[in-house]
Amino acid sequence: MDTPSTGNTWRGTTDAGSALGARRVAIVVSRYNETVTGRMLEGALFALAAGGVPRDQIDVAWVPGAFELPLAADRLAAGGRHAAVICLGAIIRGETSHDRHIAAAVGQGIEQTARRHGLPVPFGVLTCDTLAQAIARAAGGPADGFAGNKGAECAAAALEMIALLAAIPLSPPGVPTP
Repeated sequence: MDTPSTGNTWRGTTDAGSALGARRVAIVVSRYNETVTGRMLEGALFALAAGGVPRDQIDVAWVPGAFELPLAADRLAAGGRHAAVICLGAIIRGETSHDRHIAAAVGQGIEQTARRHGLPVPFGVLTCDTLAQAIARAAGGPADGFAGNKGAECAAAALEMIALLAAIPLSPPGVPTP
């Protein structure tokens, strides 16, 4: 899509390149519904490798459930070592409204972490009605590039945002950056 002629236009790419530098990428994964989240993690690792991130620059933290994702993500983001913190989880509707409360809290916590630390914290938390829906969103494999796998999509979004944020200056034009 062509962008109309305006001031500046920035766009990230999914190639980690020099935007990552010495920083790392973290992935926080929920053990609850691990049959789903484990597949999402495989997709994320695949996409990061495809984007040029060496495996030894990827840290993975497992948490008990989706509710714990924001706390672990916040701790990793606060350390300053990571260019992005990808959050992967699966919340599946049960017989009560518990899933909606968990999903809302997790979403708010992840968003707050991203803003507080100024780095990408993609929301890779499935909120599905059934296990079958969750499994479908953790699909794919190396042969098809993990097509349809939300973990892979989150990792690609993280790489794109790393590059985009690296390109956008923090100071207004004409003001030197520190």
